[in-house]
Parts: sequence; C-alpha cells; structure tokens
Amino acid sequence: MSANAHPQTIGVLLAGGLARRMGGGDKPLREIGGRSILARVIERMRPQCGALILNANGDPQRFGFTGLPVVADDIPDFAGPLAGILAALDHVAAQHPEIAYVASVAADTPFLPRDYVSRLHAAREAAGVPLACAESDGRTHPVNGLWSVALRADLRHALVVEDMRKIDRWTARHGVAHAAWPVTPVDPFFNANSPEDIDEAEALIARHGEI
Repeated sequence: MSANAHPQTIGVLLAGGLARRMGGGDKPLREIGGRSILARVIERMRPQCGALILNANGDPQRFGFTGLPVVADDIPDFAGPLAGILAALDHVAAQHPEIAYVASVAADTPFLPRDYVSRLHAAREAAGVPLACAESDGRTHPVNGLWSVALRADLRHALVVEDMRKIDRWTARHGVAHAAWPVTPVDPFFNANSPEDIDEAEALIARHGEI
C-alpha cells in the first residue's frame, strides 16, 4: 500500500503523561542528538498525516514552538492515554469533520517508523476492523494506534460511566488489528521513559545515525 492510498488521517502526539520516571517535566522536550524528542516525532509523523495535533495538559504555551494545536484532556484526574485519544477524536470531529481516522503516537518515541500510518491502515483493512495497534518484538504498544472517530461516543461512555482505563479492554470490544515492525537495528517504538533511556537513545544515534 502506498503512503497515500489510505484514508486521510490526523495524527495526535500524546504528551500528557506525568513523567514520574524522568523526575517530572515533559519527556518529549528532552533532547537526543541535539534535537528534542518531540521535534523528531513531528518530523516523522508530519509527512504521514493530513495534520498534527498535540495532546497535553497544563500550560499549552510550553509547546508553542511547535505551531501545533494543543488539546487537553477533558476527563479529570489524569485518566490516562485513553483520555488523550478521546480529546483528539473530539477535536477532529469538531475541526475536521471530513476525517474518519486518528493515528496516535507516544510523543517520547524518537525512532517512530516512517511507514507507521500506512501500515496501521493496511492491517485494519485486511482484518476488517475499525482499530489497529502497533507491535514489535512480540509486544503490543496500545498507545500507538489507529482510531475511528465514529467510536468517540462509546469511548467517552467507557471512560466516564465504566471508569475504563485499560486501552486493550476497550479496543477488544470493537476489534483491533496488529501491525508488526522489525526491531533491527532499533525498535521503532523505543520510548524514553528514564534518564537511562535518554543515554541509550544517544548511543543508538551515535552508532546508527538518524535511523
């Protein structure tokens, strides 16, 4: 499938985490190889999507340099990544009503694959289901996925009424395909959760260049 053969898709960069293992602050703003992780994610996602938005809570001005719309959760008490995905679906429904799909990525994944969106769509279409999720090294990455805007009311009900927080529980309800990526030379879903991960990412770039 070519990069342009799939339905137009809006990308959401999920930056709403609490970054406890990083000692607080915004993980995506940490630098690797002289550039922020967030800048790396934007560079990889922008050619794959019709537009990008950023999901983050707190003062949106700290992300003003990106030029991206910043959409906050409207589910209280840090309800987790599903709340960020819901915020993105609601934003797209309001601002881009012609768009049927949102692709989400963790904003701390500096080696995100450049065929991410097209391969998620290919997996979804082959399986005949409305959702898709990334996989590598035998592990699923639930926050890295493809979401149908049409399911946003059900997602809100799951979060608000059912108090559902586990992504896999909700996606299993509707049907989710998995798209697998190789992990050589680097796992494309490597995420920088700790200072040690930052050091590892620096070493990977030094060894392999801009992967």
